[in-house]
Amino acid sequence: MNEAPDSGKDRRLRWLLASSAVSNLGDGIGKVAFPLLATTLTHDPVLIAGLSATQFLPWLLFALVAGALVDRVDRRRAMILANSVRALVVGALAVLIATGGMTIWLVYVAALLIGTAETVADSAANVLIPAVVGQTSLESANSKLQATEIVGQTFLGGPVGSLTFALFATFPFILNSVGFAIAAAVLLGLSGKYRPKPEPGATPAGMRADLADGLRWLRRRPLLVRLVVVAGLLSLISELAQAQLVLYAIDDLHLSNAAFGLFAFVGGIGGLAGAGLAPRIVRATSRRTVLVGGIACCGLGFGGMGLIGWAPAGAVLFGVFAAAIVAVNVVLATARHTLVPGELLGRVLGVWRTVVWGAVPVGALLGGVLTEVLGSSSRTFTVSGLLLFAVALFALVSLRRFSLDDETATAGQVLHQDL
Repeated sequence: MNEAPDSGKDRRLRWLLASSAVSNLGDGIGKVAFPLLATTLTHDPVLIAGLSATQFLPWLLFALVAGALVDRVDRRRAMILANSVRALVVGALAVLIATGGMTIWLVYVAALLIGTAETVADSAANVLIPAVVGQTSLESANSKLQATEIVGQTFLGGPVGSLTFALFATFPFILNSVGFAIAAAVLLGLSGKYRPKPEPGATPAGMRADLADGLRWLRRRPLLVRLVVVAGLLSLISELAQAQLVLYAIDDLHLSNAAFGLFAFVGGIGGLAGAGLAPRIVRATSRRTVLVGGIACCGLGFGGMGLIGWAPAGAVLFGVFAAAIVAVNVVLATARHTLVPGELLGRVLGVWRTVVWGAVPVGALLGGVLTEVLGSSSRTFTVSGLLLFAVALFALVSLRRFSLDDETATAGQVLHQDL
C-alpha cells in the first residue's frame, strides 16, 4: 500500500470512533429502557434503585480484571467479543419481553452481564487510542471519543430509548441489540494487530501476577498517583451535586419534567463544546493549566447554580460545568496515554476506573445526606462548588513539580523517584 501513515491513522481512528458511536448509542438507549422496563414489572423503590446499582456494580467488581485482560489479548478482538456478548444478551432480553417471560430478576441478571461486558469493551476502546493514532494526536482523538459518548448517550440514546419504549416495550431492546452487533461488525474494518507487546525479558505470568505488577508499577509513579487522587476527588465531589440534579431542577427551579429534559440538553451542548475546545486550549496553554482551570470552572458552574435560582442562568452554568468536566477528562485521558506504557495501560486504567467509579455511589449517598441536612439541593450545589475549588487548589499544589506536556521530562522525574 502507498497510503501515507497519517492517512492510515485517520482511517483507523474513524473505524474506532464509528464503533464507539454506535455502542454508546446502545448504552444510552439501555440506560433509559432498563429502568422503564423495571417499572412495568415492579413499583418497589428498593428494587428500582437496586437496578441502577446493579448496572454500575461491574465497574467496581471487574474494572481491575478487565484492565488486566486487555493487557493480555488483542484489544480489537476483545471489543468485538464484548460487543457481541452484549448484542446476544440484549437480544435474548427482547425475546423474553415479547413472549411475556420477563421478570425483574432476569432484568437484574441481564444488567449485570451487559455491564460486565461493558467494562471490557470500554477499557479496550480507551487503551486502543494510542495504538491507533500514536502519541502526536492524543488530545484530538480523546476529545472525539468524548464527543461520541456525549452524542450517543445524551443527545440520541436517551430520547430514542424513551420514545421507542412508549411505542412498544420490545422496540428499544431490539435496537440496542442491533446497535451492539453493528459496533462489533464495524471493528472488522480496523486493520492491524492490537495485542500489547510484552516487556523485554518478561516471562508469562498469571492474571493475579499481572494485577500485582500493574499496581506495583503505578504505586512507584508519583505523578500518576496524584492524577488518580485528583480524578477520584473530582468524581466524588461532583457527584454530591449531580445526584441531586433532578431535585434541584424540579424543586428549586420549579421546572416540569419536559423542561428538565431541555435543561439536561444544555449540559450535553456544553459537553460537546468542551470536547471541541479542549485540544485548542491545551495547544495555547498547557495540559496542567486546562486541568486546574477546568476543575475551577466546574466549581464555578456548580457554585453558581447553588446561588442563582433562575432556570436559564442555571442551565447555562450547568453547560459550563459540562464543558469543563469534559475538557478535564480529555486531559486526564491523554496523560494516561502518554505516561503509561502500552503493555500496562489496561491495568492502570482498571485501577483508575475502580477509584473514580467507586467514588460515584459514595458521592451520591453523601449528596443525599447533605441535602437532607441542609434542607435544599441548591445548598448542596453551593457546597460542591466550594469543594471543587479546593480540589483545583490541591491539583495546582500537588502537580507543581511535574510537567504534563513534556513526556521526556516527566519520565525523568518518575524514574528519579524510583531509584
